Amino acid sequence: MRFVVIDGLDASGKDTQASSIKQRYEDMGDRVILRSHPSTDNIYGRRAKSALWRRDKKSRLEASAYYAMDVIHSVRNYYGKADTVIFVRYLCGAAYLPYPLAKTLYHSFSTLLPSTKYKIFLDVEPEIAIERINGRPRKQMFENMRSLKKVRSRVLRLVNDWYIIDASKPLEDVQNDIHCVLDELDK
Repeated sequence: MRFVVIDGLDASGKDTQASSIKQRYEDMGDRVILRSHPSTDNIYGRRAKSALWRRDKKSRLEASAYYAMDVIHSVRNYYGKADTVIFVRYLCGAAYLPYPLAKTLYHSFSTLLPSTKYKIFLDVEPEIAIERINGRPRKQMFENMRSLKKVRSRVLRLVNDWYIIDASKPLEDVQNDIHCVLDELDK
């Protein structure tokens, strides 16, 4: 089984690029499962999503806890169930917490949850992310310049064994960069 993880800041193009990766492997004849977190098909994902629309400290912790449970739910129910399994948002959600806690949780989850060599982080400049976000009708709690800068700084300290793709570039360039990484990994 091929296990692909794609993560990144809000507005980095994770779901768009994950769909392209899914199509790539389906075109190769693989049966593919794509899971995007937080998901809407279980209580944990729905509660995580709900908490993201609020702005208080309790909601931040609630979103993080339910997000983690949603990811674990996906691992239990989908990991190993297809030729290729793609998870959008996996370990980097820890970076939304203060750094000491984020580092501890990231390393704990990295040890406990399945790992892969197919780890892709879409790095986008916060200024570009906020431009993309401003086109949306509503913003989640972390979709502001201050949060984007903090989360980006934290996550870049955590993803030292990931493939980091510059997602500030045009969509097609990002897609090409990802497919070059996948070409190398698939050898």
